[in-house]
Amino acid sequence: MYERSSVAELVKSLKAELNRYPVDGKLPSSRAMVESYRVSPVTVSRALAQLAAEGLVVTRPGAGAFRARPSEYTPAPGDTSWQEIALSADGATDAAPRAVDASGVLVTLAAPPPGVIEFNGGYLHASLQPEQAMAAALARAGRRPGAWGRPPVDGIPELREWFARGIGGPVTAADVLVTAGGQSALSTALRALAPPGASVLVESPTYPGMLAVARAAGLRPVPVPVDPDGVRPGLLADAFRATGSRVFVCQPLFQNPTGAVLSDARRPEVLRIAREAGAFVIEDDFVRRLVHEDAGPLPRPLATDDHDGVVVHVCSLTKATSPSLRVGVLAARGPVFERLRSIQVVDSFFVPRPIQEATVELVGSPAWNRHLRSVSGKLKDRRNTLTAALRSSLPELDLPYIPSGGYHLWLRLPDGTDEAAVVSAALRAGVAVAPGRPYFSAEPPAPHLRLSFAGVAGQGEIAEGVRRLRRACDEALG
Repeated sequence: MYERSSVAELVKSLKAELNRYPVDGKLPSSRAMVESYRVSPVTVSRALAQLAAEGLVVTRPGAGAFRARPSEYTPAPGDTSWQEIALSADGATDAAPRAVDASGVLVTLAAPPPGVIEFNGGYLHASLQPEQAMAAALARAGRRPGAWGRPPVDGIPELREWFARGIGGPVTAADVLVTAGGQSALSTALRALAPPGASVLVESPTYPGMLAVARAAGLRPVPVPVDPDGVRPGLLADAFRATGSRVFVCQPLFQNPTGAVLSDARRPEVLRIAREAGAFVIEDDFVRRLVHEDAGPLPRPLATDDHDGVVVHVCSLTKATSPSLRVGVLAARGPVFERLRSIQVVDSFFVPRPIQEATVELVGSPAWNRHLRSVSGKLKDRRNTLTAALRSSLPELDLPYIPSGGYHLWLRLPDGTDEAAVVSAALRAGVAVAPGRPYFSAEPPAPHLRLSFAGVAGQGEIAEGVRRLRRACDEALG
């Protein structure tokens, strides 16, 4: 059983039994709860912390947990209807509406109910994360002199240098800005490069989190179709001419959701087209460290071949480690770097130094390369298991491309399929999948699903998830 499921179930059980105790009455000891409910001490501690946060119990160090006094405060109902006008009003009539739709992002962030197989996840399962290495790195970092002091706003030098070496080419440590993960970096880059109301060119389909960031900044995402070789250069040039956009956002390596890799022939074309349009390319290099064991040599980042400052490079360690290790970078050359830097400073000052120091400890340890090799092999095995199970049990779902990196597969449903009905039926059958609609900035050409093979417990769970998805498709497709 997953730890989060155990915590939720223990909280539910303790709430049901609270009325057995008088106000200020002492609950059983943590040791007694461990034995009674057959859970770990960590689960008990987290459950009590949740009950305390809800005001149901009070914990007293050295004494135990006690039933809290009921709150005597009842908030008066208010009238918030005025906010609809305030939030919809926009002083600039030509600006795009700044609606913030996080639904496409929450699909991969929200934990499914207990017992549901998580094919919609966006991060490594706990069994794939380098938890011991991260814990050891954080412990070592915490003992460093000055580790809890104020860091340089651009990031600590050792970390900037490490990322610069990984990007290569003309990029140096002076061109690197440490950010609080890739999503934060994308938000900073889009706001730095495009004013509200402007068009921004995006791949179609593409990452919903980027679309949400763009729309929240008042930008207008304009789709440019991709195929198995990445974005189509002719259509990209047409989109620049039609919109006058000065920004194109792309994922050249193992694109989300298609898994496509920008071909060697198209790479210089994309840079040339953007340069002639006087535009920036935001390169979201989000899963370079999740390459599969059978991938072969990887193409270099676009930033490696860019000598004119066209590319603003984004990468992060989060996907390869843990959702809570939110460390990434923006790399850019020329005057744009100062604008990126200024926006980040205004927004968040800097990334906390202990996290940066721990990251330096982690990537500098022998455990780091061992972790990457291990994940590389396990992701390949999981991809193969999911692919084989889909082809055997769900042959009507089209799987046009099998990536050699990343953590997901992109499936096309039969034409005319009600995508939402399949997603709902899957959840009822006990498997959570990501719908395709949020990945398109305009009308999708067909219904799709995205299935992640990294967020599940193992190959056995993948096989069971496909069996459940088969039942869901039988229900939804008739």
